Amino acid sequence: MAKPARSPTAEAPPPAPERPRSASGSGLRSLASAASGWWDRWGVMGTSLSKLERAFGDQFPEGERYFGLENFGNTCYCNSVLQALYYCKPFREQLLEYCANNRNPEDAEENLLTCLADLFSQISASKKKTGVIAPKRFVQTVKKLNESFRSYMHQDAHEFLNFLLNEIVDILEKESISAKDSPESTSPEKMSNGAVANGVRKEPLVTWVHKNFQGILTNETRCLMCETVTAKDETFFDLSVDVEQNSSLTSCLKSFFSTETLNADDKFFCDKCCSLQEAEKRMKIKKVPQILVVHLKRFKFIEQLNRHKKLSYRVVYPLELKLSSISDDADCEYSLFAVVVHLGSGPNQGHYVAKIKSHDHWLSFDDDNVEMIPESTLQTFYGSSREYSSNTDHGYILFYERVDGNCHEKTTPPRVEGDHGL
Repeated sequence: MAKPARSPTAEAPPPAPERPRSASGSGLRSLASAASGWWDRWGVMGTSLSKLERAFGDQFPEGERYFGLENFGNTCYCNSVLQALYYCKPFREQLLEYCANNRNPEDAEENLLTCLADLFSQISASKKKTGVIAPKRFVQTVKKLNESFRSYMHQDAHEFLNFLLNEIVDILEKESISAKDSPESTSPEKMSNGAVANGVRKEPLVTWVHKNFQGILTNETRCLMCETVTAKDETFFDLSVDVEQNSSLTSCLKSFFSTETLNADDKFFCDKCCSLQEAEKRMKIKKVPQILVVHLKRFKFIEQLNRHKKLSYRVVYPLELKLSSISDDADCEYSLFAVVVHLGSGPNQGHYVAKIKSHDHWLSFDDDNVEMIPESTLQTFYGSSREYSSNTDHGYILFYERVDGNCHEKTTPPRVEGDHGL
């Protein structure tokens, strides 16, 4: 699976000014105030209710937890993605199930997957309904594995999401390979996919990450001379789509799946014609994912400026997305449950927050601050209809979950070489 290009690097932005603090007196009063502040921060203040609990009232979801994540200087990109993944219910449940079935307390080895599982477990098993957790071990492991995230520069949330999912898959693949040598690990739950028999993998490894996020596209190219069609499948964890001014997510996806003509310097080498020929190229959906992640390409390299620029274009994204209005290859309905928002005027500065739907309520996760918001707030992150605007808060990564029972994938096989039909 092709991985996205890394975001441009730049000098670290100046540290954000500290929030003003009130004077707390001296002596025992100072000590008591400091202790009270610590207990408040971690959400363990006796029987008092948090602001979010009061907002929910008697409608607080049974068994759910809402915890903010501490920011370690520039880790808002990490926090916003982690919150989106935590409230991706199938991903969370399967991660916790993996942790329960595969973790051995005596194992000393720690990796990114175990750190993520421990973090999610700590939140879900908390006796408190709200609070703040510091994902210190997880962030340290991220920086240890990927030097791109070690500095205090502004990072790219989309790049981090891809890194995280691919790293988890790599860990599961290594565990599956080592599991074939262990007579105790023969069940599908112990082997990630159960596709190993007699020490030989019979099928491609399919992990629970693949089951949630992976889709398959078919890249079709039709030679305009002999009309031979060449088809190649490509897997994806997310779709990165170009954005246009005053457009919608539906129109952006339509452009992604539209037919492109290859001519002039972009001619296609046809194996049947044994020469460069004009051709038509298009992408088709072969398999839709359970979780559809759409990345809006708001950071674009401008040759005239010789640098990247943030596109503040207004792109309307729906709460309910129907693929039938975008492509003829699938008839599925998706429901929006998370938006990672980039706040800032450029690609090398700013802040990330997550807007998440949980139990029919929308909430804002801004590092350690979690609060309820009206659904209409999402409209403020569509972008600006003017090139220059004071609004710099824009939807960047959209998370949609497939609505069960409302999906019908077309099973017509792609045209192959020798098929001249249109």
